[in-house]
Amino acid sequence: MAPRIAVVGSANTDLITFSDAFPRAGETIFGQNFDLGFGGKGANQAIAARLCGAEVLMVARVGSDLFGEATIKNFASFGVDTTHVRVVQGTSTGVAPIFVEPNGQNRIIVVKGANDRLTPAEVDAAAAQLRGVDTIILQFEIPLETIYHTVRFARAHNIRCIVNPAPALPGDLAQLAAADYFIPNETEAELISGHPVHTVEEAGSCARALLRKGFRKVVLTLGARGALLADASGTVHVPPYAVTAVDTTGAGDAFIGSLAVFLAEGVAETEAVARANLYAGLSTTRVGTQKSFLRRADFEAAWARRGTQGG
Repeated sequence: MAPRIAVVGSANTDLITFSDAFPRAGETIFGQNFDLGFGGKGANQAIAARLCGAEVLMVARVGSDLFGEATIKNFASFGVDTTHVRVVQGTSTGVAPIFVEPNGQNRIIVVKGANDRLTPAEVDAAAAQLRGVDTIILQFEIPLETIYHTVRFARAHNIRCIVNPAPALPGDLAQLAAADYFIPNETEAELISGHPVHTVEEAGSCARALLRKGFRKVVLTLGARGALLADASGTVHVPPYAVTAVDTTGAGDAFIGSLAVFLAEGVAETEAVARANLYAGLSTTRVGTQKSFLRRADFEAAWARRGTQGG
């Protein structure tokens, strides 16, 4: 049986500009290319999980505009359950202007729009379906009270819960500690913990600091350095796979969505993180977010070739 994953989170439209430089204040420059795609951390994670073979339920809000209608159609085209993706009248769909530099690094400004209207009441309205899933995934592009409420719901119903604190916001960590997995990237981990994450060793110290705050398991995604898995038994550095990145946008979401599926399938944690490293790494070799994510058969072929080779 396919894993059943629910994503309670954001849906945006990505407006992606490629240029050789970022403009200074008051400066206008010409970019090389432009691309429009579907995004939002929640939506990206949902699509990654779906492409990896899960049945996926999305709980989200979109605006009463062209982007909102198109977002729902996009979910449906992948086979994501949109029963609880609702339109908020008089509000815009979330948008994310993304600026990509030649080395693949990106700068993103998110305007949350209808994502800010995803309330605990909407989660309760989806409760009957949520109780039947294996895993619930959350991110920080929706109201914090909705995140806290959903974490409590998952714990009360013994559902695996993954919290991705992206983008990092001041929050009540005690209300998040009941999650099974807390998965920040380097920048988010530094902002939340106050500990630097410039090396793998510092990542271990940061992860242990987060564990002391009550988290059960912490996974730090370290970009080109792979990932670090930490729990009460210790820390494990899971190395990356060498790729030639052209666009890192959405790589963290590819990691989260794929990891949720691998864990739900019963893959051992360290291998699940290694698989997610490769899935995320391969997404950076293509332009865009959701359209850069691999289908499961293509990923398995890549894993068979490279799954035993870190670096």
